[in-house]
Amino acid sequence: MNSGLIIYVIGKEPPGWKADLETISKNHAVKADRIEIITEKTGHFDVDDAWLSLIRQGMKMITCKIASFSENGDLSMHDRELRLCG
Repeated sequence: MNSGLIIYVIGKEPPGWKADLETISKNHAVKADRIEIITEKTGHFDVDDAWLSLIRQGMKMITCKIASFSENGDLSMHDRELRLCG
């Protein structure tokens, strides 16, 4: 079953930060076939928008996690996870 992950980022991204999904998935040991990230500049307006995008890409099991930026500008994932479908 194809899996998707939505990362909802709280707060503003630091200057020069880029949403490099490959780096994010390696640094945080993310196990998902597709990742959508929600920040002020990534193009998704809200969770529903990212969720629909993953469904259109054929993802069956979709979860959502919250993340925020640390003092030094690194993305840190929170422990809570919400299963949206699958």
